[in-house]
Amino acid sequence: MDFCVLPSGAKTLTNLRVPACLIGQPGDLAQISLSLDNGTIAAAPTPGAPTIDMGGAMVLPCFVDMHCHLDKGHIWPRAANPDGTFMGALTTVGADRAANWSAADVAARMEFSLRCAYAHGTRAIRTHLDSLAPQDAISFPVFAEMREKWAGRIELQGSCLVAADNITTDGFFAETARIVAASGGVLGAVTYPIPDLRARLMTFFDFADKYDLEVDFHVDETNDPASDTLRIIAEVVLERGFTRRVTVGHCCSISVMPEPTAASIINKVARAGLNVVSLPMCNLYLQDRTPGRTPRWRGVTMVHELAAAGVNVSFASDNTRDPFYAYGDLDMIEVMREATRICHLDHTHEDWPHAFLTNPAKAMGIAAPSLAPGAPADLVICRARGWTELFARPQSDRIVIRAGEAIDRTLPDYSELDPLMD
Repeated sequence: MDFCVLPSGAKTLTNLRVPACLIGQPGDLAQISLSLDNGTIAAAPTPGAPTIDMGGAMVLPCFVDMHCHLDKGHIWPRAANPDGTFMGALTTVGADRAANWSAADVAARMEFSLRCAYAHGTRAIRTHLDSLAPQDAISFPVFAEMREKWAGRIELQGSCLVAADNITTDGFFAETARIVAASGGVLGAVTYPIPDLRARLMTFFDFADKYDLEVDFHVDETNDPASDTLRIIAEVVLERGFTRRVTVGHCCSISVMPEPTAASIINKVARAGLNVVSLPMCNLYLQDRTPGRTPRWRGVTMVHELAAAGVNVSFASDNTRDPFYAYGDLDMIEVMREATRICHLDHTHEDWPHAFLTNPAKAMGIAAPSLAPGAPADLVICRARGWTELFARPQSDRIVIRAGEAIDRTLPDYSELDPLMD
């Protein structure tokens, strides 16, 4: 039968291959069969239901993409980065936000991005939302509407995004924290070296305690080895005994520090129980970019060393067709493929698949993707019998199953966004 066509209703899929670590087995890949019935993975085949031989196709649970920017997505045609640098991205986004980010504009681009993610096989997303007032009061209500609209298809979390020097006991940050709490969101900020960062972080965690919020930071997104705010975050978490989940994203500068310095910071990150998320595609694009000079560094954090220290490490999409990253489509198979190449996840221990599934779910505090009986029948099946086949092609003919049924994977056309680009 056609690989992309599966019968509706109860069925058993045989001759599938799965990363062995996802089913608690040693080694690389394991062969399994999955019976699907009534929207879940069944413990046994349903009598009379068809059995389909999948020819050794690889199967994964649907993905968790824990660091995205749905509010920025797809503005590139009207707001291209002039030079590809981080500062070029920052200033271009700021100007576009001030000029164009109405509720209708943000909603249309969020909806487009979610349709892409759903078609590619993502079941949960955490998005960061630029929250410099008055944008927080515009974007969070839009996010809340999207979360309700997409419930049952993509589980959404929202984190505010403000610069560290805007964290004060009064002023707009207090109102932003209230908005985040009212929306059931995550308290977030961007950290970079400023003289009073420790005091500002104490204020930040005061608000997190006040509203009982988890937190998520953008950290040290630079190749300056003097930028060590990751260390300060870990120290503050330890000093305060903060017990709710803390996520730190990017953490680029640690990779260009002296090894003993990096090892000391990693030790503190592990002791503080921080969750680290690496964004390999965006950081490869932005970091170590100098006109006329070939980059010397891949831009990513020390994922191998962090994982070896017991830190919960994940990978995610980050930006999509905006000044921080000109490409991407919220496709976690692309993230897996590029993370494997950029971070050398091959030729190592076999549990890196967790970094795109189980680990981000843990960091977000949501149910972990599973192939066990009783789990939702939310699957991504690729015409690939091993890793080299999976990563050699974009898997554009993958099957995405939600609640036991193959979905329509037609992607939205970019022309739909043309009215927003004038």
